[in-house]
Amino acid sequence: MKMLFNLAVTLLNAYLLLLLLVFILQSHLLYFPKVEKNITTTPDQHGYVFESVEINTADKEILHGWFVPAPDAIGTALFFHGNAGNISHRLAYLPMFRQLKLNVLIFDYRGYGQSSGSPTETGTYADALAAWKYLTDVRGIPPSEIALYGESLGGAIAAWLATQKHVAMLILASTFTSVPDLARTIYPFLPVHWITRFQYNTLEYLKSTDCPVFIAHSQHDEIVPFSHGERLFRAAREPKQFLTMTNGHNEGFIFMREDWTSKLDLFVRTHLESP
Repeated sequence: MKMLFNLAVTLLNAYLLLLLLVFILQSHLLYFPKVEKNITTTPDQHGYVFESVEINTADKEILHGWFVPAPDAIGTALFFHGNAGNISHRLAYLPMFRQLKLNVLIFDYRGYGQSSGSPTETGTYADALAAWKYLTDVRGIPPSEIALYGESLGGAIAAWLATQKHVAMLILASTFTSVPDLARTIYPFLPVHWITRFQYNTLEYLKSTDCPVFIAHSQHDEIVPFSHGERLFRAAREPKQFLTMTNGHNEGFIFMREDWTSKLDLFVRTHLESP
């Protein structure tokens, strides 16, 4: 009996230690800016004219980004990347934006790439506002011509921005409903709703948006379950469209690029106001 009691105490202590570690290290479990801090390539190395830009946030951080113009552009995409790497790892998206006839501003959140600071939830929201202000105030682009595009974590940030500004449309790729919901899937043995310090509640944000919404999610997503995309779509207001992808979290947008781009192109041309 004493042996069983000691075993139970040991297991309980180990569990409590795990809870403490998860609580303390949450930021490191969510943000991966140092997977590759260096800028490994630039748009001009892939045949695209671009402008390197600095974006100042309200709390004095300096964000690094690229503005890539498109010939005969009908609008501009504000691109929010996922939780790992930096903008140099997202250049595979440039052909898509070129086909959609969209300029694109792609930038790194604080702490990512060449941007200053360290990432936080409120910080990434401030970064989103700063990027928006850069497009509208510095470049003079009307809000009615700006489409928000977010992948994974970036989708939550884009959805939040859509609750703050009147945007042309919101495009979400492989985005989760919220961090607690996703954590509950990854760590079903932990009381994540009690210990999670991050929210990124995309589901609630979508309920407050009033713009057209396009959602794409893979049935075989190994990181963010397909059910998250379905729930987001149900929460979004009309007009909205859902595209079911195949393959993994990132691979679907590579192997289904033609179908994905053609459907998105129709959506963009239907809902984006031309200059």
